[in-house]
Amino acid sequence: MRKLVFFVGGAGAGKTTLAKALAKRRGAVLLDMDTLLRPAAVALMTQAGLDPTDRDSKAYKALCRDLGYRITMDAALENIDIGNDVLVIGPFTKGIETPRWIEQELSSIEASLDDVSVKVIFVSLHDEQQYYERIRKRGSELDRWKLDHWSEFRLSLTSKTLSWRLPASSVLYFDNSNQADEHAVLELEQFVYG
Repeated sequence: MRKLVFFVGGAGAGKTTLAKALAKRRGAVLLDMDTLLRPAAVALMTQAGLDPTDRDSKAYKALCRDLGYRITMDAALENIDIGNDVLVIGPFTKGIETPRWIEQELSSIEASLDDVSVKVIFVSLHDEQQYYERIRKRGSELDRWKLDHWSEFRLSLTSKTLSWRLPASSVLYFDNSNQADEHAVLELEQFVYG
């Protein structure tokens, strides 16, 4: 059965590191919303006279976030449709809060939860300070807004609730406080592939 796996969670939690390791191990398609959206986001933010490296402000979310979801999901669905397993990285906040969102997305390629195994991995860290330190250490200009507006950004680190009608066995809450290692990747592989 085709697999569609969402890696969601706060910035700095290690979603991308984990997803890349699993994709490499299993030969799955890897789609990172940040990567797919970046060229369009830079253009849109620049045209609006805003900071093109901002990825977190309300202005960025209003201009770019929905476009990022659409680009990422279109690429994911296209790959699912031809039989590939897909690992998707992104916040997907609106999507995971909408009960029938995933079913509607799958129906656009005449698929359903009966013929696509959908799993969600919520990646988190033990405490807020870990998020801050990891974001600071990676030194990306795309994180400048987060660090400069930490009191506002930190609110996005709260745990999310999945509203989709998936069995509990399709949802994993993964504490990545000890950072990804071979054991962590094996645990995720077991969760996704059995």
